Amino acid sequence: QVRLVESGGGSVQAGGSLRLSCAASLYTSSSYCMGWFRQAAGKAREGVANIDGFGITRYADSVKGRFTISTDNAKNLYLEMNSLKPEDTAMYYCGADRGLYCSNIPASWYTYRGQGTPVTVSS
Repeated sequence: QVRLVESGGGSVQAGGSLRLSCAASLYTSSSYCMGWFRQAAGKAREGVANIDGFGITRYADSVKGRFTISTDNAKNLYLEMNSLKPEDTAMYYCGADRGLYCSNIPASWYTYRGQGTPVTVSS
């Protein structure tokens, strides 16, 4: 059974950092495109970053240079967020789709998703 569980969210001041984690239970025989997306209150979902089966990463322009996505051998997923801005405030979700490849623009929805972890950045 596929399961994704996020952790690491919290409240920080602008300019601060957070590291989000996603504990993933995936089918070991499959490859996955994995990523993070977010949704701020009253706004549409936004793809943040993804990483494909080859380790290639892609980022939304709004986070490029500030966020870093990574995985480990167990297919857990991470998002290192630096230089946080108030506009980064949102619920952050990790997601996974079967397949080696990811879209060039990080997706804002995945077949498998976690319940989310909140991030609040104050000015």
